[in-house]
Amino acid sequence: MSNISSNLKYLRKKKGLTQQQFADLMEIKRSLVGAYEEERAEPKYELLKKFAEYYELSMDEIVNEKINDKWKPKLKAESNSPRILSITVDKEDRENIELVPVKASAGYLNGYADPEFISELPKFHLPMLKQGTYRAFEIKGDSMLPLQPGSIIVGEYVENWNDVKTGETYVFITNSEGVVYKRAGNKLKENKPIKLISDNPVYEPYTVDSQDVLEVWKAKAYISTVFPEPVQEPTMESLTSMMAQMQKSIAQLKTGNN
Repeated sequence: MSNISSNLKYLRKKKGLTQQQFADLMEIKRSLVGAYEEERAEPKYELLKKFAEYYELSMDEIVNEKINDKWKPKLKAESNSPRILSITVDKEDRENIELVPVKASAGYLNGYADPEFISELPKFHLPMLKQGTYRAFEIKGDSMLPLQPGSIIVGEYVENWNDVKTGETYVFITNSEGVVYKRAGNKLKENKPIKLISDNPVYEPYTVDSQDVLEVWKAKAYISTVFPEPVQEPTMESLTSMMAQMQKSIAQLKTGNN
């Protein structure tokens, strides 16, 4: 049995709202609020999503957690209640790789758990990725050079956030920063911020609170229409400079040995 009724009643009272005031905010009838709180009915998906957004909670928390004065949000990776992950499959019941283009990034923050939103995303398959659940994200900006803006990162869904490894790259879905592709600067632990590092040294690392993270996808592949520039052949000037530096280093070694 879910905890929707008791949680909705507790959350409403904590906000200091009457049933009518809450109904007006949600644009529904007061009688529906009473029915939900008295366990005579349960809100449909879209309405439950609206409740969760208003209270700044996940739908999982409203349904499965027992929210009261002693309750504290848990790091999603350590929560006993499953997180909602919407996926799509093809005619052969194989999981698709859904593509989240830059223009859909803002919508993804609200629609990542919405089957209808996910079903409308472009889909494709990569033969080398057979096991696991994957999603693709188009990146913007130059913070992860040499990967160019517009590159697509294919990430594998990370169910247990304790598996996030320092120094490896992930797509982090966060409330504050949106969809970002970064290198993890530390483990993702409850009540501790995670450090996100850009490969482009121009950009300073920054931290995001663990409770702000919605999803984590481990980078497994990338797709780009921009090919890397060829490595420049050494010029006579660069070779001369290298030789001079080597001679200087050798001379310093000899001086040190004497």
